[in-house]
Amino acid sequence: MPEEESLIPKHGGYRNLKSFQIARLIYDVTVRFCDRYIDRRSRTHDQMVQAARSGVQNIAEGSQASGTSKKFELKLTNVARASLEELRLDYEDFLRHRRLVMWDKDDMRRRALINRRCTTADDVAEWVQEISKDYGLPRQNGPGQKNERRSMSSRSVSSIYSEIAANAVLILIVVAISLLDRQLAAQAEAFEKEGGFTERLYRTRQKRRKNN
Repeated sequence: MPEEESLIPKHGGYRNLKSFQIARLIYDVTVRFCDRYIDRRSRTHDQMVQAARSGVQNIAEGSQASGTSKKFELKLTNVARASLEELRLDYEDFLRHRRLVMWDKDDMRRRALINRRCTTADDVAEWVQEISKDYGLPRQNGPGQKNERRSMSSRSVSSIYSEIAANAVLILIVVAISLLDRQLAAQAEAFEKEGGFTERLYRTRQKRRKNN
């Protein structure tokens, strides 16, 4: 006997979505990145943080809305993707304006970060510290810690750390956008096959009329 269709199917559960988890990680890292490397009074600081936040919030809101509107879910998921695309451009501009290197798509460090499966901003920061050793840099001190002697200027050290960190976030953004593309394709297919709330309501009414 076929299972009866629910008028409002199960929805939410966005915390289990890999796209949400990566987007939230991007947001957490972006807040730290902007506070460290971009003037907090600048418009760019706020724009980058808000774009990262929009990615997270719209994935969550789309998931919650899916129970009553597949169309709205699609729209919000696409907004999340667009926000992350905007953030990607901001990071690329950060590197370009400072004449820092943007890693090639075949760079081995990209795969290394993906395989690391970082879940927190601290995990990403630790990875950045490890990669910095390839540049011959000492471990970067946190706020309030005594600075170590360095063979290069503080500005050069800061530039290298920011270069690694920006590229790390760009890698995470590519992963998140790829996940969202798959998510959008699945949502579009489900909407095409099953319709949304209006179609479910129609099917439910028709079934009740037949049973009466």
